[in-house]
Amino acid sequence: MINGNPIVQMRNVSKRFGKIQALDKLDLDIKPGEIIGLLGANGAGKSTLLRCVIGLYLADEGECVTFETDAGELGPKELGRIGYVHQEGELLEWMTVKQLIRYVSAYYENWNRQLEAEYIADFDISLKDRVGSLSPGQRQKLAILLAIGFEPELLILDEPASGLDPIARSQFLDMLLGIIQDENRTIIISSHILSDVEKVIDHTLIMCKGRMLRDSSFDNLREEFLRVTLTSLNGSLPRDLGFGKIIDCERENCQAVFTVQNYSQEMLEAGAKSLNCEIAIRPLSLEEIYKVVVSQEAEAQK
Repeated sequence: MINGNPIVQMRNVSKRFGKIQALDKLDLDIKPGEIIGLLGANGAGKSTLLRCVIGLYLADEGECVTFETDAGELGPKELGRIGYVHQEGELLEWMTVKQLIRYVSAYYENWNRQLEAEYIADFDISLKDRVGSLSPGQRQKLAILLAIGFEPELLILDEPASGLDPIARSQFLDMLLGIIQDENRTIIISSHILSDVEKVIDHTLIMCKGRMLRDSSFDNLREEFLRVTLTSLNGSLPRDLGFGKIIDCERENCQAVFTVQNYSQEMLEAGAKSLNCEIAIRPLSLEEIYKVVVSQEAEAQK
């Protein structure tokens, strides 16, 4: 059974780098068993947030607690429960791949040799190669293995698939879907490839300029924004369609395609009936939702 207590708690966390406000008074709870998509443009604060979680960065203000320990005081016991993959990860380049795997695995009593063997076979990893000779994609595959081999309770993936080709990305997503079958494992995945993230997450965090714009289940976000196609059954559509604020509307005489926010399907169908229109409704993709949320923020800041 999942313990409902958060494994990560942030309260009023701020972090600056010179004139750049990387994190701006963030509050955040991450609960066991969540698969979280962390979204935002470059400079939004995603990597800073993740590094605060594991104590690589210390907050200038506020409090960050991971596994009931202040992030700045995380020791081997707590860090042994966290797997972390990021783009700039440094590996011991003079070792062979096999030597590095054995070196890292020696630190973990619970290292899963079967998972290791399956991963090496699936991703075609050459154990004889020197780490320093690996391509960026091969290095990323190796870094992922080193992060998941001990089956961490909290797995943090910062752009994990950025160096992978489409086939390897597909394999990686399949592997993630297998990993998340363990209801006690929590995964935070930050990626610009939103079509990939959408396939695995159940919770969404959207950041912009150090602030959190959305902290919501993915299902709730998909209900919040809907894409509507209205087709008139008797001539041109009226100028006012009667749906309040409409987002991103494209229209011709007899048809309009637009996005609405916080409308139920029943409300939309009733509105279409009053206009004597056929209606088609679909949820937005994660990428579409992200664009709408960020655009709304930009408008609000004008």
